[in-house]
Amino acid sequence: MVGTTTDALLARAAADEAGRVLLAVRAELAAAGADRRTLKDAGDRRAQDVLATFLAEHRPDDAVLSEEAADDPARLSASRVWIVDPLDGTREFSEVGGPGEPGRSDWAVHVALWEDGDLVAGAVALPAAGVTYGTEPPPRRPTGTPPVLRLAVSRSRPPAFLSALADALGAELVPMGSAGVKATSVLRDEADAYVHAGGQFEWDSAAPVAVARAAGLHTSRVDGSPLRYNRPDPRLPDLVVARPEVAGPVLDALARLDLTEPDAPAEAAR
Repeated sequence: MVGTTTDALLARAAADEAGRVLLAVRAELAAAGADRRTLKDAGDRRAQDVLATFLAEHRPDDAVLSEEAADDPARLSASRVWIVDPLDGTREFSEVGGPGEPGRSDWAVHVALWEDGDLVAGAVALPAAGVTYGTEPPPRRPTGTPPVLRLAVSRSRPPAFLSALADALGAELVPMGSAGVKATSVLRDEADAYVHAGGQFEWDSAAPVAVARAAGLHTSRVDGSPLRYNRPDPRLPDLVVARPEVAGPVLDALARLDLTEPDAPAEAAR
């Protein structure tokens, strides 16, 4: 990896490398009969080691904010900060299936770069699905207005308000794991919008939002305000990623709902 590699291609390479290691760890521990807690812990640890080493080698002067590392306040005065989730969807990663059965593929690796106030590059790798979405080149998105709106939703802990939102929009709920998988499901034409309002952190959404923006999707808070990153408190509890053709109706319906319910556990803790 030479010094002239763009940040976007480096984000993709970092996510892919962590993904390769995660697939190997998963296969090794599953063959040894490891329990799900062991799989989760090993996946988080090994992916964090890979990303930390990779970024230290190729971008040693940049700061890093990671779910799996202590938060260094020096990032707040840095002009460039990598925001990473080494393993998004630990629950799905740990579901490896029985002998001869494929494990779940809806887990991800997130790598994004924040520079001087905004996200400028990112990649979301879905290693078990064999695909990586990055900002260079940007992915193509579906266009047009769907006949029936599809909302991506957590398969394990869907926020209570989503049923009311689906009713208001005449929408279908499509359950799946991992914030990265749900956000990129709009690119795969598996859903038309991903709406979350129950607890997340910057690393849950930074890379998916960078990729979604590059593809021309709408991204915002549930009240329509911009998503801000590299703040002192990394909690960023709500998110909308949607086809631009449906973003207006989704935001209008959200404005009519009561979203004051207590925060559910963050997706990263699933």
